[in-house]
Amino acid sequence: MKLHKFASLGLSVSLAGAGFAQQGPVPKGIPHLDHVFVIMMENHGYKQIVNNPNAPFINHLTDTANVATNYFAIAHPSLTNYLEVVGGSNFGVQSDNYPDWHSTTCTTNLSSGSVATDNPPTPRICPIDGHGTDAVTPAIDLTNETSGPPGTINIDGTQSIPADHNIVGKTIADQLVNQSLRWKSYQESLPLTGADNIDYSDGFFSNLTDFTKILPVQNPPLTQGDIVALYAAKHNPFAYFRDIQEGFDPRNSLKNAVDFEGSRGLFADLASGHVPSFSFIAPNQCNDQHGRGNAGPFCNFDPNDNGTQAGLNPALIQRGDLTVKRLVKSIKASPAWHDGKNAIVILWDENDYATVPETNQVLLIVDTNYGYRGVQSKASYNHFSLLKTIEAGFGLPCLNHACDADIHVMSDLFASNNRRTDDGDQDGDDQDGDYR
Repeated sequence: MKLHKFASLGLSVSLAGAGFAQQGPVPKGIPHLDHVFVIMMENHGYKQIVNNPNAPFINHLTDTANVATNYFAIAHPSLTNYLEVVGGSNFGVQSDNYPDWHSTTCTTNLSSGSVATDNPPTPRICPIDGHGTDAVTPAIDLTNETSGPPGTINIDGTQSIPADHNIVGKTIADQLVNQSLRWKSYQESLPLTGADNIDYSDGFFSNLTDFTKILPVQNPPLTQGDIVALYAAKHNPFAYFRDIQEGFDPRNSLKNAVDFEGSRGLFADLASGHVPSFSFIAPNQCNDQHGRGNAGPFCNFDPNDNGTQAGLNPALIQRGDLTVKRLVKSIKASPAWHDGKNAIVILWDENDYATVPETNQVLLIVDTNYGYRGVQSKASYNHFSLLKTIEAGFGLPCLNHACDADIHVMSDLFASNNRRTDDGDQDGDDQDGDYR
């Protein structure tokens, strides 16, 4: 990922240079991992969560586990960041649009070089596949959330990422299956019938529900607009890829996306200890601190998302904190937690509506069942760093922008007792870590 620095918060973007093509070497620098649990939270910056009195459990983890204090989301909106965490690229997608499910006639953003944006509005996302060019990440974004100055801040507001012409349309899921390892996407409030063709759902009703068949018909009648969109496809990034939609390999299909509940769900898997190598865990939009406008006061959107704690809905923050507590305690109570070397990663997708002087800095916590605790890393990391680190732990090749020379494995946050160095530089990348 060639990061281009600007002297000011200008809008110019350098298009020169592309990152490494497709897949590169297996990253080094952390021990082999047996299980990784990634818990993705929503739409709050570092300063909104750290030291927030309504997030006591999360802040307990910042004191007792390992924390990246200089970690950045890449861009906006949510889906872009989810794709970057699991695939190392935005794949030409800078919107939250729903998938163009199973389409065989659409043209991928990778192959066309076009960009899916919220402003101007673009169609549903063609199933991601093949090779091609992803979208530029400018220092300041004018294509979603705000349609003009001041724009939203990507990364730290001074860095940009050029388009890469050698992107491959795959994710860590494909890599895991190629190594005969398992993965699951645990999506709270996904219908038990599965993720196929589901844009949004409250766990029971969805965009597929025919409300005329619910009798007697109310006056006014119920509609899709009455559904509280607890599950949203934009938080299930694997659903956007053609090979997973079509299930060409039964080990790598939409059947890997399941609810928290049910016989194949998160809590059943944790109780049995039969968990995959990689677990991507997305609480629903009331429990991940995103909020909804039609779900009552405890789930309302933040009244004023201005980058401070003063503008937040305290109930929404506390609801997310309790959700993280339940998830972490359930993982640690599982037989799987005591099987080999394992890590829980808790992070936020983006600092929503980040404008000057805010940046896209978010909190990332690493809690392991081995090695050092209480590490406060000042090293510069982002979503591509997380992907590269997980790939290192599973012995997988780096993928897309995770291969870029300035993307570093988070050695200091995942270090074993016998591999600690004073600066966290266990893969020779000259990154500075700070051990408390």
